[in-house]
Amino acid sequence: MKVAIGSDHAGVQLRQEIVQMMKELGIEVIDIGCECGTSVDYPDYAVPVAEKVAKGEVDRGILICGTGIGMSIAANKVKGVRCALVHDLFSAKATRQHNDSNVLAMGERVIGPGLALEIAKVWLTTEYEGGRHGRRVDKITQYENQSV
Repeated sequence: MKVAIGSDHAGVQLRQEIVQMMKELGIEVIDIGCECGTSVDYPDYAVPVAEKVAKGEVDRGILICGTGIGMSIAANKVKGVRCALVHDLFSAKATRQHNDSNVLAMGERVIGPGLALEIAKVWLTTEYEGGRHGRRVDKITQYENQSV
């Protein structure tokens, strides 16, 4: 598996910990940054990660900012991206099984690193179930393909 990851200034520490965890799991990581503590604009990191997912350059993406909200909004503007903002294990598993989410967003100011690492691991290792969920995901894709 190949995963792109990015953060703004409020998610640097957590991003670095998740990168390390993914490497330990044998996952190839494309780290988009940022590497600073000064304020940056989250779309500058969310969009490149989301575009790599949408273009098929990576299998999935992970985004981290202070709350995860800005990153998820920006990522979901990229056609083909289903970014889920997750702060608990149940949602991490459900969004993979039921929604086939391909980008995960989390907030470093919302959850601690221990839980965030567990969420990322569950999200990365859970497969999409398809079946009845496929019809619903297909409806999202159909709308996305016909909308302006």
